[in-house]
Amino acid sequence: MTVIAFLGAIGPLVFIHELGHYFAGRLFGIKSDVFSIGFGREITGWTDRRGTRWKIAWLPLGGYVKFAGDMNAVGEPDAAWLALPAADRARTFQAKPLWQRAIVVAAGPVVNLALAVLILAGFAYGYGVDRTPAIVDSVIAGGPGAAAGLRQGDRILSIDGRSIDSFSELARFAQIRPAEQVAVTINRGGHRFVRPLTIGVERQRDRFGNEYRIGRIGIASGSPVLAPVGLLEAPIAGVRMTGGIIRGTFDTLGQVISGRRSIEELGGPIRIAKISGEQLSLGWAAFVWLVAMLSINLGFINLLPVPMLDGGHLFFYAIEAVRRRPLEPRVQEWAFRGGLAAVLALMLVVTFNDLGAVGLWQRLAGLIG
Repeated sequence: MTVIAFLGAIGPLVFIHELGHYFAGRLFGIKSDVFSIGFGREITGWTDRRGTRWKIAWLPLGGYVKFAGDMNAVGEPDAAWLALPAADRARTFQAKPLWQRAIVVAAGPVVNLALAVLILAGFAYGYGVDRTPAIVDSVIAGGPGAAAGLRQGDRILSIDGRSIDSFSELARFAQIRPAEQVAVTINRGGHRFVRPLTIGVERQRDRFGNEYRIGRIGIASGSPVLAPVGLLEAPIAGVRMTGGIIRGTFDTLGQVISGRRSIEELGGPIRIAKISGEQLSLGWAAFVWLVAMLSINLGFINLLPVPMLDGGHLFFYAIEAVRRRPLEPRVQEWAFRGGLAAVLALMLVVTFNDLGAVGLWQRLAGLIG
């Protein structure tokens, strides 16, 4: 089930991502040499009438579209494109105007984010949107909220300057900030107060044995309020939900960079596969929700300004737009090498973390002991 769930989640997301690049390229008359799902040796494939080789490779951890004029799968330009006949050269990626190249590169992540919006809009339409007001219904004795002086009936207006519109938004803010000190702005009887608060730490274990360290304020809301969402309003709700998830991703990434969150929490393909199997066992709704989360993360990560990733290409294009000429080939080559080294180093770290998450290091320690 884990393998099936992993391939069922990652495969379509990679295909849709690369399809965004492919169709944007076709829109501007760029020839695609290869469309690959996976890396490495080809398992099966075919060549269409446009000369594109569609293939499935043995390592299903991504994919790529190799356009005419590219040296390799990561889009590094090939100097040989200048020697092509004029008609062929006009169909290469490098021959297109800067704005067209930027659209082609951005199309993959944009399609992933659009898919997530569509899925989350479906959830909003089917289940409604949580609009439980951020009003304290009860305070847990001895908890962080009680220590901060929160009382029943207080309305949480903001926390650390971030506006709070619903109780679920407050809970999400706290969950990813265990043990952090924050300032809470409340409305009590028409008067505004600011209270310092240290978010509590709670360790949880789910039914699959996964352990989590999450933040808790120690307050509870009243009865949940689920507002129905119409068909026309659902996409707007999907955009808002996607935006909230991206904001949370930025927050957690910032915590890792600043050292407030352990790098051990970073996961890779093995952990994604494990979680995919777990969510599929909980039902299709949980699995589809996971697919939306993965689609957001795939789009977000690819927009980071790292050479080899789509965001790295867009960063180069931004420099080209300012300089009125592209970066020198040697500079781009070294940037791609640096990006490759960074991605490989990250893969080693997350793979080490993943093997620990599935208990390999613990079992090895038991055997040695």
